Amino acid sequence: MTRTVGTTDLPLPRVRRGKVRDVYAVGDDRLLLVASDRVSAFDVVMRELVPYKGAVLTQITAWWLRQFEDEIPHHMLSADADEIIQLVPALAPHRETLAGRSMLCRRTEVFPIECVVRGYLSGSAWKEYQATGTLAGEPLAAGLVESSHFSPPVFSPATKAETGHDENITIAVMRAQLGETTTAALEHMARRIYERGRDLAATRGIIIADTKFEFGLVDGRIILIDEVLTPDSSRFWPADQYTPGRSQPSFDKQPLRDWLDVERRAGRWDGNAPPPTLPAAVVAETSARYLNAFSRLTGSALDLPRIS
Repeated sequence: MTRTVGTTDLPLPRVRRGKVRDVYAVGDDRLLLVASDRVSAFDVVMRELVPYKGAVLTQITAWWLRQFEDEIPHHMLSADADEIIQLVPALAPHRETLAGRSMLCRRTEVFPIECVVRGYLSGSAWKEYQATGTLAGEPLAAGLVESSHFSPPVFSPATKAETGHDENITIAVMRAQLGETTTAALEHMARRIYERGRDLAATRGIIIADTKFEFGLVDGRIILIDEVLTPDSSRFWPADQYTPGRSQPSFDKQPLRDWLDVERRAGRWDGNAPPPTLPAAVVAETSARYLNAFSRLTGSALDLPRIS
């Protein structure tokens, strides 16, 4: 029976534990990524778990990788728990934990840059534009409003932060760090993945406003890694509700952020750890948002037993 998972303790060397994922080494050349049901907002991890969140993030990523594999090489070997256990028999007693939320991957040399593609002006880009009319110090067109559409999309790299927010950087800074050839290759791949994802999602009534990709190097080849076009790594907006000039409703943890905003404005939470206790209704609504994103995008319900 599938259950909520906060942390894992598998019989493998743990490489790291992030806000959401536990990462384990499988020999020298593979990694096992296990997405928990932990949820963070405003850089604080909540105490409560969001049912199905880890499975949604893993299975949406796996779904996208299968859509792109004719053109984009990637790190996924399997996102099926039974297949993973066949390859790593020591994990057999942990099938219940792994079901739906685990992905066995190639291990790569990770590029230390988030490759962000923005189709719309939102989030940190909107905040900077309001203040200075720029993005990562580079000028944007005058007269834009919140959620303005970019045509063509803007490639906007960022540094990868272990804690706190990533920092937007210019492409020139990225070139200085990675070299011109690698930078050009990463930008081309990021733009292509975003365009394919954007166009497919549009047929499902979803706008992918922006997203971030990670890439790694294995055997001299650049491949797509980590999370891909999920509600955590992207902004998913319902196309039928899109209105420039304001923030947009989204298929992610917006109910959680909205509730925490109220708590902060009321002075009941200072924005730091420890977080306040979440009402059951907020947890349930957040879970429903993730499940809705999966079903709308893939056209099918998440194929996992119900959590009791």
